Formats: sequence, C-alpha cells, structure tokens
Amino acid sequence: MSADLSFYIVTLLVYASVAVIGCWGLDVQYSDTGLLNLSYIVSVAVGGYAVALLSLGPPEDETGTVVQEYFWGADLPFPLPFVGAVLAGMLISLPIGLVALRRLRSDYQAVAMLSVALIASALVVAVPGMLGGGHGLYLIPAPLKEELGLKSAEYSWVYAAFAVLLTALAGWVVLRISRSPLWRVLRAVRENPEAADAIGVNVTSVRLTAFAVGNGLGALSGAVLASFIGTYAPADWSYQETLILMGAAIVGGAGNRFGVLMGALLLPVGLAEATRYLPQFGAPGTVDALQFVVVGLVIIGFLWWRPQGVFPERKRTFDIDGNPVPFYAKQGATR
Repeated sequence: MSADLSFYIVTLLVYASVAVIGCWGLDVQYSDTGLLNLSYIVSVAVGGYAVALLSLGPPEDETGTVVQEYFWGADLPFPLPFVGAVLAGMLISLPIGLVALRRLRSDYQAVAMLSVALIASALVVAVPGMLGGGHGLYLIPAPLKEELGLKSAEYSWVYAAFAVLLTALAGWVVLRISRSPLWRVLRAVRENPEAADAIGVNVTSVRLTAFAVGNGLGALSGAVLASFIGTYAPADWSYQETLILMGAAIVGGAGNRFGVLMGALLLPVGLAEATRYLPQFGAPGTVDALQFVVVGLVIIGFLWWRPQGVFPERKRTFDIDGNPVPFYAKQGATR
C-alpha cells in the first residue's frame, strides 16, 4: 500500500470517528430529549481547545519567549487531556443550559443556542490572547507519539485505531442510555414536558443531563480531531457545522443509533469527500459553499418526503414493570 493511500484511509477513519461521535452526542440531545441545540459545535470546539491547552504546556518556552498566544496551558500525560476535554464539554453545559433551557420554550431555545455559537466564535477571534485568535492553536502534540517511537505512517494507524476505540466507547454509552430507564424519562420530556412535570419529573434537570452528556461526546469528537490535525482554529468550528451534524441525524434516522451512524458516514464524511472531486469553477470557495447548499437541500428533501430518515426510530413496548417487551412477544409469536 502506498503512503498516500495509507494516509487517505487513516484520515477517513479518523474523520468518520469524529463525525459519528459528534452525531451520537447531538442525537442524545435532539432525538432523545427534543433539544434543538444550534450551538452544538461550541462543545466540539471546547473539546478541541481543551485537549490543546492540556497538551501544549505553558505558552512561554524555557527562555520566557511567548511561542503562542493563549491564556494558560499544561502538559498532562495521556489520556488526561482527553478526559479533561470531555469534562470541559460537560461543564460548559451548565451556564449555557441554565440560561437557555430553564424558561425558554423550544423555538426560543434554538435562537438562544445559535446566539451562543455566534458569540463564542466572535469572542475567540476578537481576543487573540485567549485562544490564539483567528489563527487558533497549533503544534498540538500527538498523544503517545514520542513514547511509542513509531514512524509517522505507523503511528497514524495507531491513532486511527484509538479513534475507532473511542467511537466504540461512545457507542456503548449511547446504547446504554437508550436501554436504561433514563431513556424513557428523556422521551417523556421530549413528547410532553408539561405532563412529565406533572408526574414529578424535574424537566430542567433531565434536560441539563442530556445536554451535558451530548456536549461531552461533542467535546470528545473535537479532541480527537484537534489531536489528529495538530491545530485548531475558529475556521474548524463555524456554526454551520451544526447543520451538517443535525442533517446526518435526520437523514440517517433521528433516534436510531445505527441510522445516525450511517447518516454521519453519508453526510459529514461522504459528502465532504465527494466535493473534493468536483471541478473548481466560479470564485474561490464556490465548491466549498455548495457543500452547505447541498446539505440544506438534502435536509429539506428528507423532512418533506421521509422525515423518519433512512432507518426510522424503532418503536418499543414496555410491560407494567417497565421492562422492554421482546419483538416476538409483541407479535404474539413463540420461539
């Protein structure tokens, strides 16, 4: 296998892992709980910046010369930067969630979340000393690369395996949620928050829980991406990226974990790769802009003709004790 083909496959594996983890986190919020989080990409950015700050060390070198502009840095051993990134994504959910989820109804929540995404991006660019401004952070160390002593080509496969392992871990988390009593509480809040509140469910607490779990997964996806490319800047997390992740959930099948996985592979990964082979035309950036146009048209098309997605959400039945009823029992069949 040539070096170029090897790097291309590794890149696809890592980007697919990033997309799937991110889409699963958004699915917990949007599909399970009914939260229209248009600031989801902010949690992804928090993960990317957090893993950088926890890996780069102080912004000054041994002589006191400022190498990069950022407010603080540490040099923690693997895997603490990734753990810190997930925790940072979950912690950022508290101030945002308390403002946007407590008293605002769903449409105003969406506007508030979009405002958060726009404010965060503008703030990072306007204050270069905080997170590197528009240039972002760079020279982010690859985890365990020096310790393993591998060549770049060999290490890239190790990192791809690590990304796939994290995807499997994220899949285990979301599947555990969908098979636990918490899932039924989330659905109750999604379907009728007033009725859920009437029977004693703390709607705000439930929403904050789903918000934190989803943002934690989003931060994990950002950390995987930033450590792979070695840099992270505002251009990597424009607010339109949330549209692509949400479109993946809609196309694949919101509420269906496998469907969301397939949607993540089709839209963020498949569509992005397809645009690489389009001939360049018009002004610079026209082809890249068309990606968002196509995503928007695909979302509108699915919402109009197949809102349940390619793999619809699976309907479930529970007995009087709250245990799932097997499919063969629902059909009246026997083993």
